[in-house]
Parts: sequence; structure tokens; C-alpha cells
Amino acid sequence: MDVLTRETVLLGGHAADKLDAIIQSGETLVKAGYVAPSYVEGMLARERVMSTYLGNGIAIPHGEFDDLQSVYRTGVSVLQLPEGVEWEPGEKAYLVVGLAATPTSQQHIVVLTNLLEVLQDPEGARQLVHAADPMIIVERLTRSGSEQRSETRWK
Repeated sequence: MDVLTRETVLLGGHAADKLDAIIQSGETLVKAGYVAPSYVEGMLARERVMSTYLGNGIAIPHGEFDDLQSVYRTGVSVLQLPEGVEWEPGEKAYLVVGLAATPTSQQHIVVLTNLLEVLQDPEGARQLVHAADPMIIVERLTRSGSEQRSETRWK
């Protein structure tokens, strides 16, 4: 099963605040069957302990260690917020990437690796924030390292 699909990418969203964005992100994981509803509360609890804002307009809300029993299978949701939502004072998140991973799964590592690359590429992040097709986000965040090296080599 794929960890990120067209159905778990929400384009052109709006969130009243970061808690609303986390809830939307978590509910998408629930609807896709990745997690139990209780996982969403774990995502909110995690945010109260430590911010999940990475910078460059990206936040990665996820549950705490104790919430792993609420994860059925590894999955990722992406909430695109073109207007952004204040995550930290003076910092807006435009992409909210909800993460849920089983303890033994490594499937989410590809997505995290790709997110780190997007963080280092403001233009790439801007393209994802304004993508009109969810598959652009899916393909960018799920492509393998060999695909990325090949793409770089041919630019």
C-alpha cells in the first residue's frame, strides 16, 4: 500500500489556526484508514510538547510514542494551505504533512528525506504550495533517491 496517495492530499485548504490544521491533517489519516481517531489527539498533544514546524513553510504534525498503538499502517497526509496558517509567531505553514508510522515501517523515510530536500529548496516548496494537481505533491514526496539523482543529472 502507498503511504501517500491522491486521496490523502488536500489542495487549496484553509485552517483557522494550527490546531485546526493538525485536526484536518489527522482526520485525513483517519479517513484513509491509516490511524484510529485517537491518533489525532496524540498529534495535538505532540504539538503542545514541541512544535512540529520545520521552517520554509512546512510543518509535520505527528503523534507521540504512546500513540503508536493507534497506527494501523504507515501513512502520510498533506494539507496545502495557500494562505498559510501561523504556526509559530511570525512563521506560517503552507504545507502541513501529517505523519503516522508503525514502529517497524521504514516507508515514511522516503517522504521525510524528500521533505528535507524541499526544505532546502524554497522554489520547490513554492511549487508544492501552489500545485493544482495532488499527484505533483505525491510524486515529489514519494520518488526514490535514484529518481532524484537521475532528474538532477539531466537538468
